[in-house]
Formats: sequence, structure tokens, C-alpha cells
Amino acid sequence: MGRDDRKKPATYEDIEALPVGWVGEIVDDALYASPRPIPRHLRVASRLGAMLMAPFEFGSEGPGGWWFLDEPELHLGRDVVVPDLAGWRRERVPEPPADVPWLVAAPDWVGEVISPSTESVDRFRKLPVYRREGVGHAWLIDPLRRTLEVYVRQPRRWESVARHEGARAVRVPPFEARLLDLGLLWLPPREARGGVPTPP
Repeated sequence: MGRDDRKKPATYEDIEALPVGWVGEIVDDALYASPRPIPRHLRVASRLGAMLMAPFEFGSEGPGGWWFLDEPELHLGRDVVVPDLAGWRRERVPEPPADVPWLVAAPDWVGEVISPSTESVDRFRKLPVYRREGVGHAWLIDPLRRTLEVYVRQPRRWESVARHEGARAVRVPPFEARLLDLGLLWLPPREARGGVPTPP
């Protein structure tokens, strides 16, 4: 939901007043609220995080040098956003702060798992905020279409550098050091549509 332009700018108190189980974000003074993601969405985000953390955070058969968080609350200027996944390069931000409920250091990479109800906000509201704040790379992952869109920040816009579909193994910036097996992200087709998978 977005605010009517005649209303006063949204505040953090508006987020705190949301029903339990809802996620609130403020972009351009407008409140956007959505229920907690469904399991299909969470599964993709969780698997992607696991695939990235082993080589890029823990250095297991990979270069390390990053740390990641699931659904961090980011306070970026007047905007409050909650990407599904975010990563910071340790050379710029060595460790996550231990004693604050949100972060003010923009990540170096964000991953948004989009759905029909969130795609417009993720694509047209939040991506400009991330670019403005200096986020270098953004991914849009669509579990229904089984696609990964890859964007690299340019001074005046995001540049779309790749769109991968299906169960391919690909190298994707900024994590080209390891192949990413997209097939591990997706549910079986019938289960992804909400049906019951047929037993073998």
C-alpha cells in the first residue's frame, strides 16, 4: 500500500503500528506494507543466501571477503527498506554492528525476491534508492518465472547486464568467482504454482 499524496509523510511510527507479521518500508515518504513472505519466496532467499555465504563469507572454496544478512532493516537517508538479502564487502564495512536494530551503511549488493504483489515496489521504488545510496549490484529473482536479473550501478542509472532463466549454472557479478546453480533455487513447477507434487 502507498500513501495518498495529500497525507503527511510516513514515519517510523507508521511502521511500528502495522499488524504483527507485516513488513513496512518507507520510500519517498510513502509507506509500503506487505505481509511476511510465503514459503516459496523464503525458500529461494534462504537457498540463495546459503549458496553465497559458504564461499563468500566463510571462504569455503571461495574468496571470502563479504558478510550477508537476511532481511536487514536499512535506514538510508529518509528511506527505510528491507531487502530480502544484502551483502557488504568487509574491506568497506568489516563487521555488522552488534547492538543496533537497523543499519545505516548501504550494502554493496542486494537481492530482492520478487512476487506479483511486490515487484512494482522492488523494481521502481527500491532500486532507485539503492542506486542513489551507492549499492553496486542488485539482483531481482523471480521464483515463478524462474529468472535472475542482474544490474550493475552506473552514475545515472542501473545497467542490466544479464537475465538468466531456468536451471543454468552461471557466473554472476559481483560473485563471478563461483558458479551459481540456479536450478537449486526453484521449487518443482507444480509445487511452485501451489499444487501438490506427485509422489514418485
